[in-house]
Amino acid sequence: MVSVVRHRKVNIVQLDADEAIACHCQPGDIALVAGSTGWSLHFLTADGAVESYETPYASQKEALWAAKAAAEFGFS
Repeated sequence: MVSVVRHRKVNIVQLDADEAIACHCQPGDIALVAGSTGWSLHFLTADGAVESYETPYASQKEALWAAKAAAEFGFS
């Protein structure tokens, strides 16, 4: 189930493993995606590219804190 947290004018979109980033996120959003190895973090840049952290986080809480930190500093 998709849920959205807004932090510093950035949407942090939490997705289940079977939900596509492209269907639920816009440029400037951060996607947290649940997976078998943990929670992965993906950044949708202004030009439509998706950049991701290599190593997933063990918990949703850790991934959310990392996403909030990224929103604090901004990305493009």
